[in-house]
Amino acid sequence: MNKSWNIEDSINTYQIKRWGLGYFGINNDGDMCVYPEKTPDGPSINIKEVIEELKEEDIQFPVVLRFHDILRAQVTDLNETFNSTIKQAGFRGQYYGVYPIKVNQLREVVEEIVDVGEKYNYGLEAGSKPELLAVLAYNQTPNALTILNGYKDKEYMELAMLGTQMGRKIVIVIEKLSEIYTVLEMAKKHHCEPLLGVRAKLATQAGGKWSESSGEFAKFGLPSSEILDLIEILKEKNKLHWLKLLHFHVGSQIPDIRNIKECITEGARIYCDLQKMGVDLEYFDAGGGVGVNYDGTNSNSPTSINYKLSDYIGDVVYILKDLCDMNEVPHPHIVTETGRAISAHHSCVITKVFGNVNLTKHKSISTEVEASDHMLLKNIKELYKDLNANNYQDIYNDACTIKDEVVYAYKLGVINLKDRAVVETLYWNICHQILNMTKDEKYVPVEIQKLKSILADKYLCNFSLFQSAPDSWAINQILPIVPISCHDQEPTNECTLCDITCDSDGKVNDFLGAQGNKSTLPIHPLPEHDDYYVGLFLTGAYQDVMGDMHNMFGRLNEAHIYCDDDDPTDFYIEEMIPGNSAANVLEIMQYNSSELFRKVKTQIDNRIKQGDIKPRVGVKLADFYEKCLKSYTYLK
Repeated sequence: MNKSWNIEDSINTYQIKRWGLGYFGINNDGDMCVYPEKTPDGPSINIKEVIEELKEEDIQFPVVLRFHDILRAQVTDLNETFNSTIKQAGFRGQYYGVYPIKVNQLREVVEEIVDVGEKYNYGLEAGSKPELLAVLAYNQTPNALTILNGYKDKEYMELAMLGTQMGRKIVIVIEKLSEIYTVLEMAKKHHCEPLLGVRAKLATQAGGKWSESSGEFAKFGLPSSEILDLIEILKEKNKLHWLKLLHFHVGSQIPDIRNIKECITEGARIYCDLQKMGVDLEYFDAGGGVGVNYDGTNSNSPTSINYKLSDYIGDVVYILKDLCDMNEVPHPHIVTETGRAISAHHSCVITKVFGNVNLTKHKSISTEVEASDHMLLKNIKELYKDLNANNYQDIYNDACTIKDEVVYAYKLGVINLKDRAVVETLYWNICHQILNMTKDEKYVPVEIQKLKSILADKYLCNFSLFQSAPDSWAINQILPIVPISCHDQEPTNECTLCDITCDSDGKVNDFLGAQGNKSTLPIHPLPEHDDYYVGLFLTGAYQDVMGDMHNMFGRLNEAHIYCDDDDPTDFYIEEMIPGNSAANVLEIMQYNSSELFRKVKTQIDNRIKQGDIKPRVGVKLADFYEKCLKSYTYLK
């Protein structure tokens, strides 16, 4: 162990200051903490203490922790920054933001956002009928907007009219030209005067993983010619006054602020031209796209951003103001649909590491050449003896060749299993020796660098990647992964993480590091008599709601944590929400748990009748099966 290792070393190793926005840190005891006020001098929630309290309550892991103070702080920061920037710029419109619930539709999240956003007239956005049903019930702030995006049928439109009749500020965004006829039909049927928006299909295409959601070939929106057609249709029906909002979509997780500026500029010009054509627009909706610095690099890589939230807000306000003033048109109210940046930081997944595997670890084995040794075995023994710091690359290449030849020889029956095992063991020993020789070198050949990942321990974690971090599997999204404790000690092991699914893709081998992405995670040796936990952070956007039921691992137990400066621990657990039981998941997959139990009990009863099982044992077996149906889907 490095005696000089300290807390700051851990903070740098896991890049906590870069991705944490000030909400996360490490205390003097080496434990991960949450700082709701973004300062270590303020209230501090020790995540290890949260875990201990959950264990005392017999809550099984893995667990989702939601820090609602972070969620509230992010909503407040967005609105306060917009309001102060608007005031500083002398902009004459106001800010009416909306939260797109697709980012995290969980009721507790939406409730929290609506509550803290009420004083800012912060609204909600829906993109489907089920989302609209939820939004109609929860978005009750009188002056807050409800933005309706996505393709719409008659029932969707009727729900929108219902909201209008309830006195809500419902804005129906026209995504394709034909929708206007459905709007006209439903408005006439319900005697409504709806507010309309139009989504412009910009020519500007943003970058990042979702670049195809923007640009002129995007899925949603009207090109300029159809926007003009829409205006003519509304004029003919004497309904042009319904059109109050211009909307466009920049994309999702936009890494480069220059793309955002270009989109804002194009959108602002369309707004100005429509105003000059006599369209009395009141709202300028810049959509979503604000990203999160997942990998801590503050760059324009797909998993990062090269701007701050305040930079984005300043660009929206000042670009729009300058173009409106230049064209002598009114300043509109500004709407954004920021979701990822609001909810990502408030949630994390805590999982226990229950073991580790290393099939290639160094093993003591004789390298003395014997007369009976096969030629290939003799050769690799000689390579092992000859290995030094000057010839390691040449030795490695020769060892790889011998290993391949041994496998081929074994298939032909030329070499036996015992000799094959010795050759493979010596090969891995050579690889370990080379890694040790090169660990302090500034330049190491690429093929040798890859050995670090190949030889790394596989730490086994009690979670499903497909349920808790689907983007990590689907699009190679990097999420910060950090041990919860022991940060006063140097993490001397390099590892990859494996989940408990029966799938070879259920692993994480891409991590953030001080010099960019890494294929391994520095971690501590597993303690013999203590539990060891790691956290997957920034999971509050999309990960919570996009997880699937692969291997029938269901939703996780959840704990909702609030800061309380008067409590001795500085926090309290406000609510526990149970995850899926095995029966819950089976029923989602069309199995009837009662029928499953009946079938198993019938089989057990038959074995009892045949005398193969005693009645007392049979009862215990049936009870155990029923108990398992009601239990958590993850390992105990």
